[in-house]
Amino acid sequence: MKQPPSSASPLSIAIDGPSASGKSSLSRAVARSLGWVHADTGSLYRAVAYALDQGNMSHAKESELCDYLLKREIRYAVLEGSTHVLLDGEDVTDRLRREETGREASRVSQIPCVRERLYKVQREIGCRGKVVMDGRDIGTVILPEATLKIFLVADPRVRAERRYLELLQKGVKTNPEEVLADITQRDENDRTRSLAPLIQAPDALVLDNSEMTIEESVQWILRKLPH
Repeated sequence: MKQPPSSASPLSIAIDGPSASGKSSLSRAVARSLGWVHADTGSLYRAVAYALDQGNMSHAKESELCDYLLKREIRYAVLEGSTHVLLDGEDVTDRLRREETGREASRVSQIPCVRERLYKVQREIGCRGKVVMDGRDIGTVILPEATLKIFLVADPRVRAERRYLELLQKGVKTNPEEVLADITQRDENDRTRSLAPLIQAPDALVLDNSEMTIEESVQWILRKLPH
């Protein structure tokens, strides 16, 4: 059985969950409430997808893809309490939110060399302490020693509605059923992949935010954080 983090362990909160469960928005709000840093790990995988698209390497053989990524620098930079992603020194954070980039990120996240490359980047920011990190394997792989682990869930249709409204605000033309189908497929991919599948850490607390506001979810997490 895993032992609880010692008092000497850096303070951190790991928030895992499926696509469109609200991980990033909630993590950002929790970090803001605590005065901590928010680290969106999904943006790193999106940056890999973006880099591969830039180099016309999205459909390259795995060995060629891995060699190509060795030539690109991907790292975090902390700006105003949140992590931005730098690709070869350029802040590309705002370019990573396209749905196509998200789908490609889900695919490349299953490639061993990609996860190995980004593991070190995530650990470096996580081990600094006072960080809220969200993703799909934070509590199980990246920060197994996290002070508090949350497994965030929500009804698929609720998640689809949230994503649909988000896309409408961005001017992306789609429909609710198409978004639901995409989320359902991403869930299946995340659960069944052989490398770092989406699973709940044994010591994680489940938070179903289907009928909760972000503020209610923030307060729920803050009450669970050891003092």
